[in-house]
Amino acid sequence: MIEIIGTRKSRETAKAIRYLKERRIPYSFIDLDDRWELPGKIWKSIFSSVDDPGTLIDASSRLFREGGYQWREYDPEEELREHPELLVLPVIRSGMKAHAGFSEDFLREVM
Repeated sequence: MIEIIGTRKSRETAKAIRYLKERRIPYSFIDLDDRWELPGKIWKSIFSSVDDPGTLIDASSRLFREGGYQWREYDPEEELREHPELLVLPVIRSGMKAHAGFSEDFLREVM
């Protein structure tokens, strides 16, 4: 099953959900507005699917700008676990594969 992690306010998350609904593909949705703490297995699959966890951080987010992340050194995995609102949305998971951001190619691959 495909799992979408995002917020209802995110346009990219809505695009991923609409893509799956139009093709009648079952999915589950984790709303980060309701549930900020993600289980360790979800983080493990997200981090293991990318070469650099820093690519999962949304440099255009308000928290990134106001938190001064562009000027300080930090561990991306630790910061994302503490502040999931830094994630590029949506995160699409299927098994141990995950992708940050909407990608039709990734969705076709995991269907």
